Amino acid sequence: MKALVWHATGDIRLDDVAEPQIEQPTDAVIRLTASAICGTDLHFIRGTVSGMKPGTILGHEGVGIIEQLGDQVRNFDIGDRVVVCSTLSCGYCAPCRSGNTAQCDNANPNGPEAGTSFFGGPQTTGPVNGLQAEKARIPFAANTLVKVPEGVSDEQAILVSDIFPTGWFGAEIAQIQRGDTVAVFGCGPVGQFAIASALLMGAGRVIAVDPHDDRLAMARRQGAFTVNFEKEDPVAAIKSLTGGTGVDVAIDAVGVDSQHAHHGPAAQQAEQKAEKHRQEVKEVAPDNYDHQHVQHGNWIPGDAPTQALEWAIQALRKAGTLSIIGVYPPDAQTFPIGMAMNKNLTMKMGNCNHHAIIPHLLEQVRMGAIDPTQVLTQVEPLSDVISAYESFDKRQPGWIKTELLPSQ
Repeated sequence: MKALVWHATGDIRLDDVAEPQIEQPTDAVIRLTASAICGTDLHFIRGTVSGMKPGTILGHEGVGIIEQLGDQVRNFDIGDRVVVCSTLSCGYCAPCRSGNTAQCDNANPNGPEAGTSFFGGPQTTGPVNGLQAEKARIPFAANTLVKVPEGVSDEQAILVSDIFPTGWFGAEIAQIQRGDTVAVFGCGPVGQFAIASALLMGAGRVIAVDPHDDRLAMARRQGAFTVNFEKEDPVAAIKSLTGGTGVDVAIDAVGVDSQHAHHGPAAQQAEQKAEKHRQEVKEVAPDNYDHQHVQHGNWIPGDAPTQALEWAIQALRKAGTLSIIGVYPPDAQTFPIGMAMNKNLTMKMGNCNHHAIIPHLLEQVRMGAIDPTQVLTQVEPLSDVISAYESFDKRQPGWIKTELLPSQ
């Protein structure tokens, strides 16, 4: 079968690989009818999340049809249409029973202290082969799969595999109260769903921060106030929009590939921190900080890993809440803790508890409360996955979220 395989930093290939088979009685094998490209996948190719194992199939978003079932998977039938939770979970350990499915004690082959296991990630997460393929093995299938209700399309379901629940998780852990003013840093797919989730939870005002006009336009269509940090100082703009107070909640939906401003008033501040930012990039991307694996303008690491965090902390009101859902690797050791501590901030962060959230969001989609396909901008065949990655990586206008069709 065809699958997108990680070979090295800056080196991904659409390869012929063996079809997956049942390995454990808790496994299922699905034929994928939809997959997608996520910004997290770019971290692995840019080298800002290290520890990838050559030969790992990429991708952690999927919708498909069950073709094989292990003996211990008793809540599904062959032929069921399912959405794959991006993070694996057993469903019966203490963290899973409390709803913290991303911290399952059993899913990660590296042991209960290893943390989150997800598809298509580095060695520390399994590794478990991913979903940008024609078929996939699903460990702990009884909890890692969720049936797709009648009336929910593949295009809708693929967006509930990871990015919508992650945006929801970011708003949920921030404990947004009705009337709160929320700033969302990063208006990629997860940021767009963080905006939508904050509004669904009753936020009075959402301020979206990003440097790309197409992403900001999508945020405005949702009703967000927008700030382009290449044109104005984002902290000053947020303070102006909040009467000088700052926001109640800030959500970092960017992560380690954050960028500083290259134009406008915020660029002057970035120039003063150039060496600091360079050291941060070297810390998280030791084999690509000097663009050793950059090819034709692709796979460039973010040039200021802590920039979104710094802006978020500065933009918060005193005793506000910082929610971090952008991906940061264990190698990221730099954090503006003093700035946060001296504002009495509450900080919440982590990987999304997909299984605890996805059923609720599928029902919201089924009832018509929200249509997640408003964020979907491209649908491409798996055969064109490399060029789709290159366009998404360069943030070409209009390339916000791409669905992949494995059967084409």
